[in-house]
Amino acid sequence: MSGIDQRRKLVDGLTEESFLSGFGNEHSSESVAGALPHGRNSPQRAPLGLYAEQLSGTAFTEPRAHNRRSWLYRIRPSAAHPAYVRTDNGRLRTAPFTETAPDPNRLRWNPLPDPAPGTDWLAGLWTLGGNGDVTQRTGMAVHLYHANASMERVFSDADGELLIVPERGGLLLVTEFGLLPARPGEIALVPRGVRFRVELLDESARGYVCENYGQPFQLPDLGLIGANGLANARDFLAPAAAYEDVEGPVEVVNKFCGNLWTATYDHSPLDVVAWHGNHVPYVYDLHRFNVIGSISYDHPDPSIFTVLTSPSDTPGLAGVDFVVFAPRWLVGEDTFRPPYFHRNVMSEYMGLIEGAYDAKAAGEGGFVPGGGSLHNMMSAHGPDRETFDRASSVELTPQKVDNGLAFMFETRWPVIATGQAAKADHLQKGYDSVWQGLERHFRPQ
Repeated sequence: MSGIDQRRKLVDGLTEESFLSGFGNEHSSESVAGALPHGRNSPQRAPLGLYAEQLSGTAFTEPRAHNRRSWLYRIRPSAAHPAYVRTDNGRLRTAPFTETAPDPNRLRWNPLPDPAPGTDWLAGLWTLGGNGDVTQRTGMAVHLYHANASMERVFSDADGELLIVPERGGLLLVTEFGLLPARPGEIALVPRGVRFRVELLDESARGYVCENYGQPFQLPDLGLIGANGLANARDFLAPAAAYEDVEGPVEVVNKFCGNLWTATYDHSPLDVVAWHGNHVPYVYDLHRFNVIGSISYDHPDPSIFTVLTSPSDTPGLAGVDFVVFAPRWLVGEDTFRPPYFHRNVMSEYMGLIEGAYDAKAAGEGGFVPGGGSLHNMMSAHGPDRETFDRASSVELTPQKVDNGLAFMFETRWPVIATGQAAKADHLQKGYDSVWQGLERHFRPQ
């Protein structure tokens, strides 16, 4: 049985009951009975000869509602490792982004080309752009990945949390906390500093990553919506404890202040036998998003499609939002139903997971799965001419939009493209042409 077949068999044996339910919950899990201490976090002697260790995702003194930390009970403490040395960053880039000038033009890319044989998920990361300053823990980065080999090394990101959006091919995230499969149509959220390895469930895998340098993602407040709606906390699944007891050389790569550092351990650092806390990885099925929309007239602002948000120091202004355009009904009367023409103070990177997006034509040279578009702050955008003409004349019967799954990383600052993105062969030339042919219809009385 091949490695992929073995992983598929393992994942197929996992049911929803195999995971821990609830975003932000205080979870606890042990893979060996008696491994989790009770009544205290750090007893004089941890059970079963394990080491007790706290992993803090926020400052100790942040408010309880925002505080993120987990206690890990592991075979060896994380401190037991040799010195890290610099290694090649590959095509991974980090803020501040200074290779190119901020660009007000609308940009769109085709999917990443096929990688060289033996490219794992980490080597397959390709940075499109971002903003902020990683040393100040502000801003975000947009990455894409295309891999055709499972990782044998272990990775952690000290710079930010990673929101992974598979578009093609399933992933198995082997984390310190346990196993998390993530397939197209799902997202995986790996907190800052958590170690993990990405194994493939198919011959190749492709998708998107938002690296959030700022405050950890949280569920957005619902305000006047009330107590329910959008992404339900219970639909986020955390892994049950599972550990590796592996002796022998294991490469561990750490991303720190924009650079990759490597060390060879004499054991696997994925050796957590039990844990409890709320600084944990999750997987979430985007098809479970409870879409809120208009049942009278007008197209609501896309903020109602927010799955996760990273708050900033300004109330209501996100460092980065993750927004999904999930299947939904459109019923507005006397309404232009696709997203309207607009200019936005926020900057938007949009990607497509499956099917088509209702404001952009698909097909060759269009907006396709695996590709993406960047509309920086105040750049005018909206439906292309074909979509406008169709939506302006269609009979307004109730319409089910269920032939696509698109998403958006929306951020408070301009996304500055990397040099490799600005000069990429898969950058579409003439993207502006999709708005050509929007005719003058004005007829003064």
